[in-house]
Amino acid sequence: MVTSTCTIVKGGPEQAAAAAQLLILAGLAAAFGLGPLGVLVGVVYAAALLGLLSAAMHRAGRSALGPADVVTLSRALLVGGVTALVVEGLLTGSTPLAALVGLAAVALALDAVDGKVARRTGTTSPVGARFDMEVDAFLVAVLSVHVATVVGPWALTIGAMRYAFVLAGRALPWLRGPVPPSYLAKTVAAVQGVVLVVAASELLPLLVTTALVAVALVLLVWSFTRTVVLLWRAERVPAAG
Repeated sequence: MVTSTCTIVKGGPEQAAAAAQLLILAGLAAAFGLGPLGVLVGVVYAAALLGLLSAAMHRAGRSALGPADVVTLSRALLVGGVTALVVEGLLTGSTPLAALVGLAAVALALDAVDGKVARRTGTTSPVGARFDMEVDAFLVAVLSVHVATVVGPWALTIGAMRYAFVLAGRALPWLRGPVPPSYLAKTVAAVQGVVLVVAASELLPLLVTTALVAVALVLLVWSFTRTVVLLWRAERVPAAG
């Protein structure tokens, strides 16, 4: 699927992405028994994904995806498989953990690839960065839904926190201000995905799993609190001046 550039608004790549999502869903159905409901969820997810991506590209005045964007799109399609598995598992009470963990782990691993590809090819863009961030956030949210069935509903906080922050920004414009890049914040964000995948595997004792998820949540709360404080200070400085 990786090419130098590809048109997403119209033509083949959009169809190729849809076909790839169907192929993933068909593979899950054949190998792990994903049912019609899961397949439907995956199809709806893919339609929403491609529609939102096309709209974002149009707003940015772009008609083609860069190589890093294609990697991110591939990750997003894997997240579609994870979403289908989690939703069907909630309703049937049975989730093929091997498939769930495998897809999520590959999607997380590729997160280290798209940024490097963008920098090496000189194709970094606000749309690509936002696309990458939204895929990460949605994967964490979906995984937190599954992990909530393992350790308790409080785990949903991990997936919901970023979206709560975005909603708060609609009411408080200063929360939408720029934040200086932070290695610690990026590390905390990466930890969330890793911990949730480990928790989803259910390979560790429940007490250990619960402790890991709790530590991840504490780190995430600290990271968001730090961001809010930085933005509040940035808002206060011009006012004081």
